[in-house]
Amino acid sequence: MWLSAAHLVLPDQVLDSGSLRIEDGLIAEIVEGPVAEPDLSLPDLTVIPGIVDMHGDMLEREIQPRPQAEFPVGLALLELDKRLASNGVTTAFAAISFNWQAGNKLRTETRARQIIQTINHMRENLLVDHRVHVRFEITNPQAAPLLDELLRDGQVHLVCLNDHTPGQGQYRNIEQYIKTMTEWRQTMVDTGLTENDLRREVTERQNRPKVWDLAEEIVDVAKRRNVLLASHDDDTPDKVAFVSSLGVRICEFPVTMEAARVAKDRGLFIAMGAPNALRGGSHSNNLSAVDAIRAGLVDMLASDYHPPSLLHAVFKLYHEAVVSLPQAINLVTRNPARAVGMPDRGALAVGRQADLVLVEESPFVRVRGTFRRGVPVYWAGAHFPAVKPAQEYMRQI
Repeated sequence: MWLSAAHLVLPDQVLDSGSLRIEDGLIAEIVEGPVAEPDLSLPDLTVIPGIVDMHGDMLEREIQPRPQAEFPVGLALLELDKRLASNGVTTAFAAISFNWQAGNKLRTETRARQIIQTINHMRENLLVDHRVHVRFEITNPQAAPLLDELLRDGQVHLVCLNDHTPGQGQYRNIEQYIKTMTEWRQTMVDTGLTENDLRREVTERQNRPKVWDLAEEIVDVAKRRNVLLASHDDDTPDKVAFVSSLGVRICEFPVTMEAARVAKDRGLFIAMGAPNALRGGSHSNNLSAVDAIRAGLVDMLASDYHPPSLLHAVFKLYHEAVVSLPQAINLVTRNPARAVGMPDRGALAVGRQADLVLVEESPFVRVRGTFRRGVPVYWAGAHFPAVKPAQEYMRQI
């Protein structure tokens, strides 16, 4: 199948009018200019690689959109799958919290096991390639046996070491933490907790032991299984140096410029939040993604909690001349694919998977079509009412 006369964003250049041929789910050929009798002529659209999102927290919210409203995990995954495809995401790492919390039905060993097993059971029949990203909280040693079991069973694809103890990391500023959590719980969770309750909770969490020895054991199991390792919200050069010594290869959301610089010096891949880049700053008053990108310290952007931010952030970075268009697109495609060990995707290049996104840039940036392995998985039918590939695909499902 030929896609013709589109703007093609290659890893290091843009073809203003280029054509791309898909064969057996792969990119088979790329040429300049239009081709005769194409399957799709796309002169008004930009074609980029499918987005690779290495950290997305949305599945828990899809399961429980309100404190007392729960939906089946399989249903939630199907609905999130559709949303991701419509935002141009073709590979997604679902971040699952291993931080059991009293009174929180989502943060339990039973629910974590169920979510991960559901992802792995359903993944061959989903629109997007879903992977499992475990967020192991080092103050929750009770989670270690389950993680060890899942690692040995090959059900986990990335392990991130988390420490959300107030007073360091993302929550270095205790007063900012109290303010943020009070507002969040009042508007989103409605637990009835007061500010004094939160202050008591802060003290209790600060007194919990941090089981880094246990984390090192988990790291050893992950390494033997060739599972990727990341660290979350690193705030000091010493913290980065320590997690790097454990074998961590990805530094997620560093909260200071100093930590990001040490991570870069040590050869770690650095991820920042796409919402941070799009909004122009961190919602926790930490490191600005745009500032870090300008400093050359960011390899990739992740959806964090908002999938639409991925596409909008990279085009904003391009239009505001922070980086070139290929550099911006690489932040959500080629670079994260490299970081998570998936060299078969993430670039418009011959031999790569035909994971593609058709983007309309005017008047707003929006996805008009998403391909995974050459098959349309999202299609804006009003824009392409009679496209043969989409019709054939719809008949198949």
